[in-house]
Amino acid sequence: MNPSILERKERWAKKMAGQRSRVLKRSSERLPPGQHLTSGFPVLDLGIQPDVSLAEWSLELSGEVEEPIKLFWEEFSRLPRFEDVSDFHCVTTWSKFDCRWGGVAFFTLVDLAKPKSDVNTLFIQSYDSYTTNVPFEPCLDEDVLIATHLDGQPLPREHGGPARMIIPKLYAWKGAKFVRSIQFRNSLVRGYWEERGYSDYGDPWTDDRFQRA
Repeated sequence: MNPSILERKERWAKKMAGQRSRVLKRSSERLPPGQHLTSGFPVLDLGIQPDVSLAEWSLELSGEVEEPIKLFWEEFSRLPRFEDVSDFHCVTTWSKFDCRWGGVAFFTLVDLAKPKSDVNTLFIQSYDSYTTNVPFEPCLDEDVLIATHLDGQPLPREHGGPARMIIPKLYAWKGAKFVRSIQFRNSLVRGYWEERGYSDYGDPWTDDRFQRA
């Protein structure tokens, strides 16, 4: 993303932080409040799309877990495969319905790492130095995965390949592209956009885009 656009987006977030949501209760509509449908798939990132070879790629699971583990691509690819169709909601107000993802279910990683009982948040780091904090509970839904494929094809770099996190019930900035580590935590550490005023939770159906006073 153009550095000027990033700076303006940060200023917008600071201005909006602390304002009350327009939504008084959670919407039951498929399209969340304040969103509009798109037929395309816009690309938003920090302006860096790292070229991570499969030979170099790894995913580290650490923090408050019984079994810390680092998975290299060959090991990761041997894990049970999972496919799901879900909607994608960007905090910049666009949504795309019926995205077909393939990869490894987050539940599979939970089974490997065995998080401790007091885990309540994740801190996710990416190969482009992006970070985000994610509430743990919605990641335990059956549609959350580390995606390596989109529409049956390997995930292209512009959409976060070789692997990104997909959390359909949260805004898409919580689903980090180019994912390289997931830290299971019992205390909050804020990520890139959260430090700049974006919500720690990010529920599209309550218009939960920004931190509130």
